[in-house]
Amino acid sequence: MQAETRTPPRIIAIANQKGGVGKTTTAINLGAALARAGHEVLLIDLDPQGNASTGLGMTSETRRLTTYDVLIEGTPLSKAIQPTAQERLGLVPATVDLSSADLELMGKQRRSFLLRSALAPVTRGELDVDYVLIDCPPSLSLLTLNAMVAAHAVLVPLQSEFFALEGLSQLMLSVREVRQTANPNLRIEGVLLTMHDTRNRLAQQVESDARETLGELVFQTVIPRNVRVSEAPSYALPVMDYDPTSKGALAYAALAEELRRNHTRVAA
Repeated sequence: MQAETRTPPRIIAIANQKGGVGKTTTAINLGAALARAGHEVLLIDLDPQGNASTGLGMTSETRRLTTYDVLIEGTPLSKAIQPTAQERLGLVPATVDLSSADLELMGKQRRSFLLRSALAPVTRGELDVDYVLIDCPPSLSLLTLNAMVAAHAVLVPLQSEFFALEGLSQLMLSVREVRQTANPNLRIEGVLLTMHDTRNRLAQQVESDARETLGELVFQTVIPRNVRVSEAPSYALPVMDYDPTSKGALAYAALAEELRRNHTRVAA
């Protein structure tokens, strides 16, 4: 009987230089949804605010080794991974120490490739991981650049609001530059409409404009504006644990399934 071939792990940077668009919420809930679907998931908190770490119940006292240690001190990634309350979901946490990383990285050789080097054990299959999700800071900084150089793809949360598409163009240019200089295989995983209110005419117009402009780059799944999604982090829970029947939980489960289908198609 022929041995089953394992699908290579997929590394996805979740990025948008604009804050408040649901980036960290997406990182937490997509990670939890993929884990619930049976995948081994590693979430790397690359945001100095550390909200993804807090949202998964990681107190500041338990963040002994962090992404700062991995990038600046050269700590092996495997030593910094901590389990979470979610089965099959591991976390490399962040603290405010990471806020000085941009300055400290400036003096390092190949400073844009440090995260890629740290993730080498994942890409070589030495760690049992199916998906790596990188929660980027809300800026086009050296940290975000490291994430793009290390990733296979970028997932872009886009809030359904006025000027949303205009803010997207700068990120797309950054992706293009990284593709031309450091990571030619980088692609856009998809643009995810978040905080979407179907009753709001502006939100409907943003969705229409996004699909007309970006076509298949826009995920079919749309994340609704949902109070349960907003409440869940205060309980250090993904929304599918806080309220598994809520619209937000069902939407993130649908996003995970859409992402899995896309991944299977790319790997085939």
